[in-house]
Parts: sequence; structure tokens; C-alpha cells
Amino acid sequence: MNNLKSEILAEAHRLGFLLAGVSHPGPSDSYQTYVDWLDAGRHGEMAYLATDRARQRRSDPRFILPEVKSILALGFPYQAPQDAPNSSGQTGLGKIAAYAAGEDYHNTIPPLLEKIVIFAQEKTGQPVIWRGYTDTGPILERELAQRAGLGWIGKNSCLISPHYGSYFLLAEILWDIPLEPDQPLGHDYCGACTRCIDACPTDCILPNRTLDARRCISTLTIENKDEFPPELRPLTGDWVFGCDICQQICPWNVRFASTRPDPAFPGPPGAQRADLLNELTLSAQTFNRKFRYSPVLRAKRRGYLRNICVALGNQANTAATAHLRSALLTEPENLVRAHAAWALGQIGGQEAYLALEEALPVETEPRVRAEIINALQRF
Repeated sequence: MNNLKSEILAEAHRLGFLLAGVSHPGPSDSYQTYVDWLDAGRHGEMAYLATDRARQRRSDPRFILPEVKSILALGFPYQAPQDAPNSSGQTGLGKIAAYAAGEDYHNTIPPLLEKIVIFAQEKTGQPVIWRGYTDTGPILERELAQRAGLGWIGKNSCLISPHYGSYFLLAEILWDIPLEPDQPLGHDYCGACTRCIDACPTDCILPNRTLDARRCISTLTIENKDEFPPELRPLTGDWVFGCDICQQICPWNVRFASTRPDPAFPGPPGAQRADLLNELTLSAQTFNRKFRYSPVLRAKRRGYLRNICVALGNQANTAATAHLRSALLTEPENLVRAHAAWALGQIGGQEAYLALEEALPVETEPRVRAEIINALQRF
């Protein structure tokens, strides 16, 4: 079995996985932390995390696959962020999290997992009972990766490798192959460092290595399907999909990210930027076509354009006023119109004031009207 394990790990590396190790399939050691996090409501709108079935399956991988004998934990590299931590960026451009610059990992990683399973079947001469995940199922991925020795869970809640930092995506194969588990690192290499906690604009990083998803920029711009809480809008800067700040500031990424192998699926040049004014005009058809193979599709057009409006408001660029006026008067989505009104209030000036006054008499949606009135009160 040791030879089989070595061959499987080598095949995983050959397929582009930066990290690979084996975890034992027993009950979760951090399940109570997860339950406490849910019970505190810190999962925000992600209600699917808190169902009884989801809780049970995260408590023990054997509830997912009763036949499981070991778990192959994997780390898949992606391109590091291009900007410096907390940089203001360039006016007119929004930021997209680095992992989302290339093709959606939900599309690229599962076929690689299947190839590993096929490889294992050829080596053993036996059919394999298995389940594969990459942020797609009810398991505690970071704990399994930590068990397998891939790294440790940092204070920003990301899994950090002492050799490569944290710019990689996690994946797992639960199967009935009895491989010898690897040993966890057994040490917390964050030490007394609190750079990620100090750098987070919305103070979402909690002391127990979890996040308050209700305040996390990544969750707000992706999972949140409703309005941005008004008090958090100015804190999200020009992020329009996800956020990299707590990883960019991490010394392990500053020191080691540049020494990693090239990502297997790098994004095209400029993919970590969004032309805010052009994006604001995307029709539903154009949005779906542009982001068909991108993680950005998860935010849906209405959520993405909402994010664009917030970024334009935070940049306070008067060149955006005419575009926001058009969105406020013609955009069919209430959510987008509401945030366009907020952005006009942030930008200010006579043109923005006139746009808001023009929209108020014809707007019928109460939530949008309230945003227009609040924005007018800023003048």
C-alpha cells in the first residue's frame, strides 16, 4: 500500500496539484467550532450550511461515504494577486479575486479527480467506491487538508502551506482505498502575527480562526444576494467579486508565493480587473456569455452589477455619473437601481443631484425610493 500511495501522490502532482496528502476518515476534530459558528449566525445568508443533513455530514465523513477508508486531500494552485495589499487600484477599474481570474475551478478540478480515481483503479485492478469534492459538498475541507499535512489553518481561516503560502484551492477524494494517513504539521506557524486581522477592512476575522461571513467582502460580493449593508459599503473599496486582502498581507504569501510553480490554469492578462463603466452596461445575455466559464457567474448579473455600483460610489469618480444615471432610470433590477442611487449620492455634484431628482418621481419600488431619498439628503 505504501507503493500505491506514492504512485497516487505522484500522479496527483503530475496532473497539476501543488499539494497532496492522505487524511484519516474519522470524525471531525473541529466540528464543535463549526456548530458554534452556525449557531451564532455567522454564516449569513448561506442557510444551506446549517441544515440538519449538512451538519451531520460535516461531523464525520462516513456519513457521506460509509465505505471510506482514507481521504486524498489536494491543493490546486492559482495565480497570485497582481495588486499590492490594500492598494487603491486604478480609478475606473474594480478588483476580482485572483482565484476567479481563470476558468471556474468547479469545472477544471473534478475531471482531474476522476483521472486520479481511474489511475488508482488501474493500479489496484479493482473498482473504487469514491466521492470527489472541491468546495462542492458538506465536508470540512480545511480540517481534512490539515490532517493530511498540507498546511495549517491560519488566523485568516485559510489553509497555509509552509512552502507555498495559501494561493491554492482545496479538493478531496473520499474512497475505499486504505492508504496510510500522513501526519499533520503539529505546529501553528502564525505565531503572534495578526497582520490579516489588522488589515481586514470590515473586521470580519474572528479570534478563533473563523470569519463572520456577514461582514466578509468575499461573501458580500458573491454569496449575498440582497443589498449591501449600508454601513459596510464604504469599507468594501473597489472589490467587485471576492477579496484577497487577508492573503496578500500574510507573510507566508509575501515570502513564498513567488516561488510556487506556475498555476495550471492561469487567467488571461487583466482578468483580475473589471472595467466598471463597461460592466455596468452588461445585458443579461452578454453577462452570461462573458462569464459562462468563470466563477463570477455565481454572483449572477444583478449581484455583480450591484457590486459594480458600490465600487463606483467608493471611487467617487464623476465620470461614472452619466452611467449610474442611466442605470437608475433604465435598469430592470431593483437591486441594481438601489445601489446606483447610493453611488450617485457618494459621488455628489450637480449632475448626480439632478439624476436623483429625475428618478424619484418615476421610481415605484419602495426600497429604491428610500435609497434615492437618502442619497439626496447627502447634498
